[in-house]
Amino acid sequence: MSTLAALLPAVPAVIGWAVHARWLYGRLTTARRDPLTGLWTRDAFTRRARRLLRDPRAVVVLADVDHFKQINDTHGHAAGDVLLATVAARLAHGTTPGGVVGRLGGDEFAAVVVDRDGTAPDRLHTLARVLARPVDSAPDVHTTVSLGWVRAADHPGEDLSALLRRADEAMYAAKRSGRSGPRRARLGRLLGSVAGRRPGRRGAA
Repeated sequence: MSTLAALLPAVPAVIGWAVHARWLYGRLTTARRDPLTGLWTRDAFTRRARRLLRDPRAVVVLADVDHFKQINDTHGHAAGDVLLATVAARLAHGTTPGGVVGRLGGDEFAAVVVDRDGTAPDRLHTLARVLARPVDSAPDVHTTVSLGWVRAADHPGEDLSALLRRADEAMYAAKRSGRSGPRRARLGRLLGSVAGRRPGRRGAA
């Protein structure tokens, strides 16, 4: 019996395992994606963001949809879902190439980008204007999105969690200033009081 003839009976089994492996990989990838927006879930985002933070040019961004509860109350939850999906798509486009963006929960998103050419402030101001545009399929559905951001190089030794807290602090400052544009995190120690206010505020501002 030739070697080829001896191997033929094993071919269907190999193909079967390959198909199963591809199906399993697809299931795992889907589980790491937010079902509404298609963005990475918090855990999947965290793993990828930590890798990008190895680059000292990394910038961490936190985005929060303004007046989201009002959108839901006025236009309905379906419209709110469309708005979130639209914000997610625009964020994903605005962080390419090479960035990562995830939905942390509710109307809050995070991103990490590598600012290779030092244009992050200008890019974020442009992104803020894009995010404020009406939804293409529903012109009446629109609002602003508050952005806070921080350069990893400004706080050497701080991990993703600490940098997100700084971006969060800056994002709240942007909201308090009347949505005047992206706000860069200040230098110095964290205030430490922002995270504690979030549960009661979610979707209300």
